Amino acid sequence: MAAPTTAPSGAQSLPERMRSLAPGLSICLVIAALSITIRNMTGIAALNPVVVALVLGVGLGVVIGRPGSMKPGISYAVRPLLRAAIVLLGLQVTLGMLASLGMGALVLAVLVVGLTLPFTIWLGRVMGVDSTLSLLIGTGTAICGASAIVAANQVARGKDEDVTYALAVITLCGTVALILFPYLGDLMGLSARSYGLWAGAAIHEVVQAVGAAAAGGEEASQSGTIMKLARVFLLAPAVLALGWWVARSRMGEAGQAKAPVPWFAFGFLGLVVLGSTGLVPGFVVDFSRFLVPLMLAASVAALGLQTDLRALHARGAAPLLLGVASTLFITVLALVGVLVIG
Repeated sequence: MAAPTTAPSGAQSLPERMRSLAPGLSICLVIAALSITIRNMTGIAALNPVVVALVLGVGLGVVIGRPGSMKPGISYAVRPLLRAAIVLLGLQVTLGMLASLGMGALVLAVLVVGLTLPFTIWLGRVMGVDSTLSLLIGTGTAICGASAIVAANQVARGKDEDVTYALAVITLCGTVALILFPYLGDLMGLSARSYGLWAGAAIHEVVQAVGAAAAGGEEASQSGTIMKLARVFLLAPAVLALGWWVARSRMGEAGQAKAPVPWFAFGFLGLVVLGSTGLVPGFVVDFSRFLVPLMLAASVAALGLQTDLRALHARGAAPLLLGVASTLFITVLALVGVLVIG
C-alpha cells in the first residue's frame, strides 16, 4: 500500500501559511505605506517613515490590542521580512563608492563605529542602563539609526520595548543633529568636503545625515552621502561581532555559549559585492530603494504593535541621557577625525 501523502501534524501548506500571515502582515504593510505617504506629502526629511510607522504601530496597538489572528503576520514582519530588507540594503552600497572616499575617510568610518559602540555599552553600564538597551542605542548611534537597531536586535534578542525606546532616542538625537550641524559647520568655517564628511560620519539616520550634508552644497552632499554609506557597509561586520559578543556575555557557568549566526549579514555583504560588479540592472537598484524603506517600516510597525507602553515608561530617563552622551561622543570624535585627515 502506498505511503500516506498528508503533511505531518502541525505543518501548514503554503496557502494555509499565507492565510495565517495575511491579517497581521497586511496591517503592517498598510501602516508602512501610510508612513511613506505622510513623509512624501509633507516633504519633511526628518519624518523618517520607520519612525512614523513606529508611532502609528504603537498607537494602533493601544486601540486594538493584539488579536490572536494578527500574531503570525506580526511575528513574520519582525524577523523574516526585516532580515530580507537588510539583505536588499546591500544593493545600495558598492565597493567603488567606498574606495572613492580615500583611505583616511574609510579609517574614520571604521573608528567612529568601532569606538562609539563599545563606549556606549560601557557608559550604559556605568549609568545603570540595561545592557541590551545600551547595545541597541550604541548600534543606532554608531552605524545607521533605525536599520542598525532592528538588525542588531536580531542577535541581541532584546524586548520590543528596548527596540522602541532605542528608536525614539536615536530619532530625537539625530533630528537635533540635522538641525544644528549646518549652523555649527558655518561657525567653524569647515570646507564643503570636510563638513560633508563630518555629517556623514556623525549623524545617525541615512536621511538625516544626507539632509544635513546637503545643506553644505553639492560637494558636501556627495562626500557626506558616501561617508554615511561607508558606515552602512559596516552594519554586517558589526552584527557578526555583536552576535559573538552577546554569546560571550551570556555564557553560563558550564562555559558553553553558541553565537547566533546572522545569515542575513552575509546576504547583505553578498549583494554589496554583486552590486559592485555592475551586473545588477539600474532599475533593480532603484526598486530596492523603494522596497527597503517599505519593508523596514512594516517591520518596525510590527514592533510598535507589540510594544507595552507601561514597560516603556519603566525604562526611565537614563537611556535618553545615554543616547545624548553617545551622540556627543560620535560628534566630537568625527569632527576630530575630519580635521586630522583634512
